[in-house]
Amino acid sequence: MLNQVVMVGRLVEDPQAKELEGGNKVMNITLAVPRSYKNTEGEYETDFIDCTLWKGIAANTEEFCKKGDLIGIKGRIETSIWEDKEKNKRKTQQVIAEKVTFLSPKTKE
Repeated sequence: MLNQVVMVGRLVEDPQAKELEGGNKVMNITLAVPRSYKNTEGEYETDFIDCTLWKGIAANTEEFCKKGDLIGIKGRIETSIWEDKEKNKRKTQQVIAEKVTFLSPKTKE
């Protein structure tokens, strides 16, 4: 069996990592990924995909990337299921990044 995702998109906001008690960093980002086909109105739609980055991947992304930068992510899909306050079952899916590639050209500051 295989659970692997490869996608290229743009960061929706500036990445900000959080440091956990054990010293590990974690970052939640949203990647805007345009679809490769047009809808019935002749426009390209965009999917907004939630991703989680850990440790060095999170630290490097925070240091070298900003809102709008183009990045590539290789990872896996993870599903979380829980009950809300009203005892309704809820489910979310996100991509857990295993590798991030920075694709935007470096800019001089």
